[in-house]
Amino acid sequence: MFFLAFEGLDGSGKSSLMAQLQNYLESKNRKYIKTREPGGTIVGDQLRNIILSKSEEAPTPRTELLLYEASRSQHVDLVIRPALERKEWVLCDRFSASSIAFQAGGRQISLEQVHWLNDFATNSLKPHLNILLDLTVEESQKRRQKRGEAEDRIESEAAAFHQRVREGFLQQAARVPNEWLVLDAGESPEVLFQKMMDELVKVRKWLD
Repeated sequence: MFFLAFEGLDGSGKSSLMAQLQNYLESKNRKYIKTREPGGTIVGDQLRNIILSKSEEAPTPRTELLLYEASRSQHVDLVIRPALERKEWVLCDRFSASSIAFQAGGRQISLEQVHWLNDFATNSLKPHLNILLDLTVEESQKRRQKRGEAEDRIESEAAAFHQRVREGFLQQAARVPNEWLVLDAGESPEVLFQKMMDELVKVRKWLD
């Protein structure tokens, strides 16, 4: 069992890549769960609505961070850690690295404070591997527009915010490269899946 977190800007293809891995695990009769942040629990989904909705009173940056961390704490305690204890794979759309990218990077909150809150919320749990689908801000915006869906509060932020988020992801990957797999989200889904599988099968030998 391994815990994989899929990270990147909105529209980077996280859901598609997760679905491909899900199909592979099913073909090998491997037990897994697929989940997301913010959310993954009843409390987490309620907090997700508060975080992402364009309400009359938006959460301030520090409040936003605390809401994410509250959702994460519930998620770890009720979903992720129990699944790992059952020896199941965990495929998670976003985890603690997103708080570093979005809140420390995008919102420019103290990196030290975000690290501390991440550690507290997760009780020091970290993914075995963060998979970053790296995408330019311009391409992210194009892909979101093609979906034809109303943008949530975070997606609606200015390009400069999303650029800081992208840089926040890349900086994390550069600091601890052994904990990250960085993929070019501009490549086809088939190529991305093959590169991920090369990492999981040939490099880390977690799958066969």
